[in-house]
Amino acid sequence: MTAYFLDSSALLKRYISEIGSSWITSLSTPGFGHDLVIAHITLTELVSGVMRRKREGTLTVADAQSLRLLIDHDAQQEYIVMGLTARIVHRAEDLLEAHALRAYDAVQLATALESHHILSQRVSSQIIFVSADQRLLTVAATEGLQTDDPNAHP
Repeated sequence: MTAYFLDSSALLKRYISEIGSSWITSLSTPGFGHDLVIAHITLTELVSGVMRRKREGTLTVADAQSLRLLIDHDAQQEYIVMGLTARIVHRAEDLLEAHALRAYDAVQLATALESHHILSQRVSSQIIFVSADQRLLTVAATEGLQTDDPNAHP
């Protein structure tokens, strides 16, 4: 079993076709037995990405509504959703002090680090942090996480 922490730049590829979409979709195939971990805030970021595409005219209103329902369904059925805690907020603040990150990126990374801590105690396996943001991947690696970029899997 492999655990993947997917930030919004990676997970959006499951819902919007772009480079890396096939790989992200394959990670979520039930038969492969991967755990997919996300931050609770990722759901808001996904809906934001879908609605932005609706406003830009690259998605129809109906498609955007369908994707929002699918995201909500998948969150309940397929993802381990990590809620925002005081510990994660504090860790995000520490990350912001140590690295040039945006606030939501710091929350994503802090959540991934907390997820790694929890999972490594239970099953002694490392979580793989997945993002399409090179700066965030670099910081995640600096913080000791194994990383992967969905854009490296065309």
